[in-house]
Amino acid sequence: MSNSSSITQFFLLPFTDTRELQLLHFWLFLGIYLAALLGNGLIITTIAWDQHLHTPMYFFLLNLALIDLGSISTILPKSMDNSLWNTSAISYLGCAAQLFLFVFLITAEYCLLTVMSYDRYVAICKPLHYGTLLGSRACVHMAAAAWATGFLNALLHTANTFSLPLCKGNALGQFFCEIPQILKLSCSHSYLRELGLLLFSGSLVFMCFIFIVVSYVQILRAVLRIPSEQGRHKAFSTCLPHLAVISLFASTSFFAYLKPPSISSPSLDLLVSVLYSLIPPTLNPLIYSMRNRELKDALRKLMEGCI
Repeated sequence: MSNSSSITQFFLLPFTDTRELQLLHFWLFLGIYLAALLGNGLIITTIAWDQHLHTPMYFFLLNLALIDLGSISTILPKSMDNSLWNTSAISYLGCAAQLFLFVFLITAEYCLLTVMSYDRYVAICKPLHYGTLLGSRACVHMAAAAWATGFLNALLHTANTFSLPLCKGNALGQFFCEIPQILKLSCSHSYLRELGLLLFSGSLVFMCFIFIVVSYVQILRAVLRIPSEQGRHKAFSTCLPHLAVISLFASTSFFAYLKPPSISSPSLDLLVSVLYSLIPPTLNPLIYSMRNRELKDALRKLMEGCI
C-alpha cells in the first residue's frame, strides 16, 4: 500500500520482456515517429511557404499538423527510450506532464476537427458568405478557441487526477500515462470527482460529434443538389480527406474508451491505444495530401526549390 505523497515514479506497461522484441519495438516506433515528423513537417512548411495556401482550410490544416506533431511527440520518445534502455519507469512529474500534454492536444484536435467541419459546411452550403464568415480574424479566433478548450480541459483533469490519493501501487496498465489507468490506482470512492469531469468532457465530445454529423448532413444535401456530376465530384473531393480524418480519429478513440469490458484484455487495450494515439497523427498528412492537388503542387514546387 502506498499513497500519492510517497510515489516518485510510475511504471508503464512494457510491450514485451524479451530484449530482441524490445529493440524491434524501438525501431518500429522510430519509423512511425520519423514518418509522422516528415509528413506533418512537410505540411506545415508547405502551407507556411506557399502564399496560395493562405486560406482558412489550410490554416486549420496547419494547426492540425502542429497538434499531431505535439501529440505523437508526447508519447513516442518516452516509449522508445524505455524500450531501448530496458526500463518502464517514468517520474511522477513526467507522468503528470505527459498526461496534461496528451489530453490538451487530443481535446484541441477534436475541437479543431469540429471547426474544420464548419469550414467545409460554409464553403459548400454558403459559398457567397465564405469570406465574411471565415475571415482571417474569425479563423484565428476559432483556432484559438480550440487550443484554449484543450488547455483548460487538460488543466482541470490533470490537477484533479494528481490530487487524488493513490493507494494501489504505481504500476500503470498502459504504455503512457492516461487518466483511466491512474484512476485505477486511486483509493475507493476518491475518484468520483474525476468521473464527474470525465462526464462533462464526454458531453463536450458528444456535442462536437453532433455538430459534425449535422454539418455533413447539410453538406450532403447541398452536394446532391448540384446539377453537374463534375461539380458534385469536386465538392465531395474537398470533404473526403476531412471526413476520413474524423472517422479515423473518432473510431479509434471511441473504441478505446467505450469498448465493452467483456472483450477487454491487456493486449487488446495496448493495441487499441497504439491505434488511437499513434496512427491518426501518422496518417493524417497522407490522407490530406493524397487527393489534394493544390497541396501536392505546392509541395512539388517546394521540393524543386530546395534542390
